[in-house]
Amino acid sequence: MGFIKFLGTAGARFVMLKQLRASGGLWINYKDENILIDPGPGALIRALNSKPKLEPQKLTGLILTHKHLDHSNDINLMIEAMTEGGFKKRGSLFAPKDAFGKGGVIFDYLVEFPKRVSYLEVGKFNIGDFEFEVPTLMKHPVQTYGLKFQMDKYLISLITDTEYFDDLITYYKADILIINVVFLKRRETVKHLCLEEAKKLISSIRPRKVILTHFGMTMLKAKPHSLEEVLTKELRVEVKCAYDGMKLDFNTS
Repeated sequence: MGFIKFLGTAGARFVMLKQLRASGGLWINYKDENILIDPGPGALIRALNSKPKLEPQKLTGLILTHKHLDHSNDINLMIEAMTEGGFKKRGSLFAPKDAFGKGGVIFDYLVEFPKRVSYLEVGKFNIGDFEFEVPTLMKHPVQTYGLKFQMDKYLISLITDTEYFDDLITYYKADILIINVVFLKRRETVKHLCLEEAKKLISSIRPRKVILTHFGMTMLKAKPHSLEEVLTKELRVEVKCAYDGMKLDFNTS
């Protein structure tokens, strides 16, 4: 069995700072691998308070899509947890080049703790049996990458923070599409997706299922759960607006 658990669905500064939604990232369990994507503020606590509890000491991989604090604040804590304070050299860490060194968010001394440390960039990678692909560089103020990976029979795409561009349709075709949707309506000066742009992606990609997450204030005010039925009917695709603690189960037998 495998699953994806949403340890947080907060997007943008104010939702994160007020913790109107949690910001713990995505926990993926696949076969013998436990991977945490984007451990933002509270990731450690969210994992430990999950029911059943998710044990950070059992992590085998950490993936950081980009270095902004709502995605990376707990990355150092989770490196410590994964390696039991550096006493057990294990696990894999993937992060963009600008997340390391001067101006980065990962402490220099912790880079020695995991068994493998790699730059996240365009290409194909693995963490044990978990294989994932980085299709392209996103359009965001810092180095940012989306992901594609297989869970059971489903190809899953994660479109993380980015402004809209048409090539997203080609690069992120999948059975299950997870989209970070910060704004209800487009803001010209901010490189994040809005709901109308997400709808354009969904209509073009035509996945089996869509999960919207990473909500900013305008999306929260629109009450995401109330949008599900409307969007599903309009787009003729199952649309789910994620909530903190939401879990997708997969049969990997």
